[in-house]
Amino acid sequence: MVDLILRGGRIIDPASGRDEAADIAFADGKVQAVGHDLPRDAAEIIDVRGLIVAPGLIDLHTHVYWGGTSLGVDAGAVARRSGTTTFVDAGSSGPGNFNGFRRHVIEPSPVRILPYLNVSFPGIFAFSPTVMVGEASDLRLIDPRECVRVIRANRDLIVGVKVLVGRNAGGQSGIAPLDMALEVAEEVGLPVMAHLDHLPPSRLEVLSRLRRGDVLTHCFRPFPNAPVRPDGKVREEVLEARRRGVVFDIGHGSGSFGFRTAEAMLTAGFLPDAISSDVHAISIKGPAFNQLVTMSKFLCLGMELTDVIRASTAAPAAALGRTDIGRLAIGAVGDATVLEVAEGDFEYRDVLGEVSAGRQQLKA
Repeated sequence: MVDLILRGGRIIDPASGRDEAADIAFADGKVQAVGHDLPRDAAEIIDVRGLIVAPGLIDLHTHVYWGGTSLGVDAGAVARRSGTTTFVDAGSSGPGNFNGFRRHVIEPSPVRILPYLNVSFPGIFAFSPTVMVGEASDLRLIDPRECVRVIRANRDLIVGVKVLVGRNAGGQSGIAPLDMALEVAEEVGLPVMAHLDHLPPSRLEVLSRLRRGDVLTHCFRPFPNAPVRPDGKVREEVLEARRRGVVFDIGHGSGSFGFRTAEAMLTAGFLPDAISSDVHAISIKGPAFNQLVTMSKFLCLGMELTDVIRASTAAPAAALGRTDIGRLAIGAVGDATVLEVAEGDFEYRDVLGEVSAGRQQLKA
């Protein structure tokens, strides 16, 4: 028995190359069939003609340790507003509090949460409008042995190692936290996601260390440590890292996305691999808001709809090494997001307060 048929929507599934009006059927939590005029023997049939049916959206950079960290938001509440079905938590918890994150947030969550483990023992412990203490600013808080122990005990869930470097996150620690995170990642065979803010260290120092499959988040951040030169050209170390297979993730947040940087990168043909919101207790109030708003900004910047959806489905799934999500193939997990491309006059803001006008906005 088929549980649900979505009838007649425009199915955009970048993983398979499908972009056509069709029906899609779900049964037992999986995609059962995709085609035209599917039989009507379903418990529920929803007419979605005129709408887009995409794989369930994957937000590769979020902070959803609600109640356990000052920056955590409620994934279930955000999902209802944004159509996001998979939240990748970017290191909210570390070895010292991961068990609480798992038991009290991840396991009872109505939506999928896949966590990176922060290399710092307490995770992100002091992030608010009035209190900011970088968790990598004291190297005594980083013990690779503790990270390896927790990852091995939770290998069914943890997807990588998160490290924050830069003046704000690491103070005078420089590049050392990244080197320690890479040592952990090599030991357990997982990728690193690296946050980068103000110098030190430089983008060159960070990118030169990242390996194929590692993720650089905040990849379209404004000056300083921007990926483009003042003349608008993409920096050579950025191009070299892409050739090497480093994954470039947006991670918008409250301080890491600038329209001028994005325009220069897109003009140069450098599209992000993954679009993510970096939604947390501050950025949820703007300018990032959620995954859909972040995706809409890229439509405003002229990125093709199929590329925007790819960067929010198939590409982050590949970065996670997951073949069961981010696609609408038969047998895949039955995650789908129904989207509308609303037409009108919309204003979007970046982290510098600069405004960009757009004619489209994605709604779920």
